[in-house]
Formats: sequence, structure tokens, C-alpha cells
Amino acid sequence: MHAITHNPLTLLILQMTVVVALSRLLGALLRRIGQPMVIAEITAGILLGPSLLGWLSPGVMDAVFPKTSMPVLGMVAQVGLVLFMFLIGLELDPKLLKNRGHASVVISHTSIVVPFALGALASSWLRSRLSEPDVPFSSFALFMGVAMSITAFPVLARILAERRLLRSKVGALAITCAAVDDVTAWCLLAFVVSTVRATGLDGAVRTTVLALGYIAVMLLVVRPFLARLGARVGSRQPVNQNVVAISLLLLLVSSMVTEAIGIHALFGAFVLGAAIPKDGGLAEALAHKLEDVVVVLLLPLFFAYSGLRTQVGLLSSPQHWGICALLILLACLGKFGGSAIAARFTGLGWRESSAIGILMNTRGLMELVVLNLGLDLGVISPTLFTMMVLMALFTTFITTPLLQHIYPFELFAKEVADTPEATPVPATQTPPFTVVMCVADDRTGPGMVTLGHALGGPEAAERLYALHLINPDDRASFVLRQERGDTTGDGEPLAPLLARAASLSVPVKPLSFVSGEPAVDICRVAEAKHADLLLLGWRKPLIGKAALSGTVYEVMKRAPADVAVLVDRGLTRIRRVLVPFLGSAHDRAALRLAQRVTHIAGADVTVLHVVAKGRDGGKPLGAKARMEEVFREPGASGQVTFEVVEHDVPSEAALAEAARGYDLVIVGAGAEWGLSERLFGLQAERMIHACPISLLVVRQHGEARVAATRASLAAIVPAAGEQASS
Repeated sequence: MHAITHNPLTLLILQMTVVVALSRLLGALLRRIGQPMVIAEITAGILLGPSLLGWLSPGVMDAVFPKTSMPVLGMVAQVGLVLFMFLIGLELDPKLLKNRGHASVVISHTSIVVPFALGALASSWLRSRLSEPDVPFSSFALFMGVAMSITAFPVLARILAERRLLRSKVGALAITCAAVDDVTAWCLLAFVVSTVRATGLDGAVRTTVLALGYIAVMLLVVRPFLARLGARVGSRQPVNQNVVAISLLLLLVSSMVTEAIGIHALFGAFVLGAAIPKDGGLAEALAHKLEDVVVVLLLPLFFAYSGLRTQVGLLSSPQHWGICALLILLACLGKFGGSAIAARFTGLGWRESSAIGILMNTRGLMELVVLNLGLDLGVISPTLFTMMVLMALFTTFITTPLLQHIYPFELFAKEVADTPEATPVPATQTPPFTVVMCVADDRTGPGMVTLGHALGGPEAAERLYALHLINPDDRASFVLRQERGDTTGDGEPLAPLLARAASLSVPVKPLSFVSGEPAVDICRVAEAKHADLLLLGWRKPLIGKAALSGTVYEVMKRAPADVAVLVDRGLTRIRRVLVPFLGSAHDRAALRLAQRVTHIAGADVTVLHVVAKGRDGGKPLGAKARMEEVFREPGASGQVTFEVVEHDVPSEAALAEAARGYDLVIVGAGAEWGLSERLFGLQAERMIHACPISLLVVRQHGEARVAATRASLAAIVPAAGEQASS
């Protein structure tokens, strides 16, 4: 450890490793409660600083983040921040600022003016308590006003994208207002920074003139050039390294010019990103090339740098915590209250107005950028910096839960174009069999449609749905595509499935949308489509070995229909089917699917009833009666065979039989086969991993259906209920 900490390069690599690892770990945990990644990154930065690590183990903190390494870490973080501000500019479409309706004008202006006024008014009281005496009041008041006015455009865009709200009425209005706020706040911040840095009236005039000249050059010279460059990319020419080099050179020059003028390098990066046209493919291509390294590797260093400067221990008295609570109250009152009242004034209902206020109150990363500028310039003290960081963390954290409570998904879904609509059930005595095939990996698609065709047949025309859920990410290009309603590339996992469906002449309806809660959305689609079966594909998990865990586990617990998990090992036809049977409710669900396959696809079915060695030979008769009850419907073209085998380990008997030339094994999900669903996939499932052919694991839905099945079978086979329980 001593050798590592005394080597600057090795120490920097160690710091990056710790920061990125902790950020990703916290991000995975917080995603489960609907929080954006920025919350995890801010929290990770604070945990690694003196607020926690320095309090628990000062020696470890001094070893990993010594004070002598702060200049290097700060420079790398600033470079990452410059690149990130460029990405923010790429996300911001100037079209959002044009032809804005009356509502967006009123809301956006109010959401700036009201919190700015509250921050400026509070500064007269805060300055004497939390500011250095040599800080001019005008600079302190202006800075507090800007800090209170910030809305985190990127975080807001990602929340709306994850909830599929970018094209809803409330979502479109919120993103427009946030875009206006972003531009206005950065212009105000540039003015504040230039005022603080200026030495006298002459310096202020000089900075203003140079800033206006810079903006004129960007609008009249650089933007037309970027438009021509973007047009070439839009004509399907690839974004090669020369184009990337030109764009990065312009970024560096723009940042350097604004830093030299006196309005900070971040402003130059943001303006250049906003100037790049969004119509062609240049903005998205640049974002795609830069964002992973910037967002995953460099940006967390900025949060760590901010966290090392955040000292919760500075709030050492009840008075300090009271001031912190007051700042949070003022921030929410100004941003949420001002936006909500303005939205209500424009004619929106209280529910929609409250949703607008909650979204506009999101601060996140942008607040930290402003606060770090204020701390670097000496406008705010470390204590006030800590209070404002806690305010930013709180207002961002409450956005998602409050939005879900005040304006739940079901209300938003009525407006969203890509939300699957409910499909009416045909008014027939025998409605078609509806299958929703959930495709996460393109390799599972062909086998799914083969099985879906065998289960549905011609009568299931237009009742087969292929669902692909797009995992939301923190990429700027992702948000750009969602804003345009463009899902090009997102539906690629469905391509092999649709190709296989076309070869079988099977009509399949594809569904694809963004989902931050895959299990919940899968069940919503199943309910909307009145699905008889939810068909999931299985991939070997990264951690653990169980197939019935994670999202599959959650779907099985929530699903309004039977659930089947297909372990595909090259399923191209279904001619011979094996159904291992012990008598559980899930086994009977497997029998029903086998019955459809033999009636529709003409497959031969073998029902393998496994009994313990030395068991009463009369008991298999009850299982055979249940099989005959399921398969009694006339019209089957395939042959049904009932076999009894003695074995102390049912799964081993099924595996031995499966090796005898079958195409598919259909088995019920149950502990007797070693296939119980689990929240965590830590236990291996031999039935799945050792089966030599494709396997379908079926779980029957609902205790009510189980009870109904038992009752109907008990009327025909008196011992059925007793046999099933045994």
C-alpha cells in the first residue's frame, strides 16, 4: 500500500478504481428503488470523503485520497466535467426553445424568477452567518439566486425516458421548461462568474464585450460549419476519426476561449454541444463515442472530488442543521411551488401541475457543478457548500417517489403513444390462445416463435406478441433517440424472431419500449393483452446458476397468467414431447400445454409418471386418470403415451428419458424437480443444466386456478385431491 500511494500514477488508478466500483455498486442498489444513477454517484462521493470514510477510518482516507493528490484528481475531474458539459449541450435540442406555447413560457420563467428571488433574499441573512466578510454581497446574492434556480436537465430527461413520458403532455412540457431553465441558468451563471472574476468596471465591460463576440462567432461561423459537417454525417457517411478530431478540437478551443474571457471553460463546452445540429447523425454519433468513458469513468471522479470537499461534520450545531433544513425548504418552495402554481395558472389540473413542480425541482449533477464553481471562486464557504450539496441530493432523491405517488404510471400511460393498449377479447366460445413472448436475447427468439406457433396454431393469428424491453441507460444518445421517438437499433433482438415467424408464415406483433421495471411492465403487457401464457427466454446468469431467479422470479410472483421459461437448445421443430409428471398444479399446467401441442402441431406426447421404488402400484392410476382428463378432447393428431417409472430422484429419471430422441421437455416448476423459483440464483438447477434438449419450465398462475383445477378433477377422479397433495 505504501508503494502504491507514493506513485502518483498508481495512486490515481487506485482512486479511479475505488470510485467507479462504489458508484456502480450503489447504482445497482438504488436502481431497484427507482433512483437515477446520479444519486448513487453523489452518494459514493460523499461516502468516500470526510463525512464517512474520513470519520470511520481517517488513515484509510489519507492513504487513498491524500491531500497531495487532490490537484491531480481535481484536474482529471475538471476534464471529465468539460466533456460531460459538451454531452449536455448535445442533449439540448434548440427546437425545444422555439415556438414554445404559453404554458411553457409562463412555467419556465416563473421557475427561474421565484427561486432566484428567494435565494437572493435569503442571502442577506445567510451572508453574515456562512460567508467570508470579503465576499461582495452582490456576488453572494447573485450566486445564491442561480444555485436555487437550477433544474437538472439531464437527470430530468433520463427520468422521463425511463418512465416513457418524453412524449406525454406533462413530460413534453417539463422537458421544454427544463431546457429553457438550463440555458437561462447557464447564462446567468456565466454573468455571475464574470462579475466575480472581474476587477473593476473596466474588467466587467471587457468580459461582457468578449462574451458577446464569442457568442456571435459561435452562431455566425461555427454553427453553419457544424451544420455542413452534420449534413455529411446525415447522408450516411460514417463518423470517422477526422470528424471526431475536428469536433474535439473545436470543443477544446471553445472551452479555452471562454476560460480566457473569464466565464469558465464549462460554458464553452456547453455552448459548442448545443450548437451542433440535432437533425443529422453527428450529435448522436459524437455522444455515442464519448459518453461511456465520460459517464462511467471520468464523471464519477468529479463526484468523488465534490464528496471530498463535502464535510457533513461542519454542520456541528442544531443551528447549522436548521439552516440546512431551511435551505431545502426554500429550494422546494421556490422551484416546486413556483412551477406548480404557474402550471395551474396556465389551466393544468392540480395533479398535472404538481407533477410539473416535482420534475422541475430535480437538481442533481447541475447543482453540484454550480456549487463547485462557487466554492472554487470563494463565493461560498465549505459549510454552505455542504448544506447545498445535501439540498441537491434531497431534491433529486424525492423526485421519483413523489412523482409515482402524485402522478402514477397508470395516469401517464393514457397519454403515451408506446404504451401497449388493451386488446379486446374476441366474443367467441373458444377464444384464441394468446402468448406474449418476452425477448431479451436475440438467440432465444427463433425457439420462442417455434413454440408459440405450436401452441397457438392458425386460430392464434395476431395473438402472438413479441415483447422487447429497452433497458434505460445514462447515455446522451439514448435520450436523443427517445426525444425523437426513434428506437432504431433498440428492436434488433426481435429480428431473428420475426425472421423465423416469416418463414413459418406466423403473424407476430412486435412490442418494444423503454422499461426501468421489466418485471412490472411484462405483467402489465400480459394483462393488457389478456395473455394465456407468458413465455420467457433463459440466459445463463452472470452470477449464480438458477434460471427461476431475478426478473423471472418477479414475473412469476406478479404475472396474471401462466409463466413458462424456455431453455432453448436449438428448438426448430416439435414432433416428440416429454412431460415428466408427479401430480402438482404446475405439472398439470405442463400437461395442458402438451395437450395444445398435440392437438395443434400433431406432436407425440409421452407422459412420464415417476414413482418411488416400492410404491403402491395402484397410485399411478390416479395420475393416468388426470392425464386422460386433460387429453380427452377429440381431434388430436398426435399419439399420447403414459409411462410409469420407479426412481428415488424424479429429475434423474426425467433426464434419462429425455435423452431418447425427444424435441422438447415440458416440466412443471416445483421443488420436486429442483425447480423452485428463488429471489437469488445461488442454487444450481440440475434439471436445466443437464437436460440434453430444449426444456420448457411451466408455473401455473394463482391459487384460485389451482383450487378450481383440483375441484374439477376431484369430481371425476375421487382421489385426485389426495394424490395431488401427496
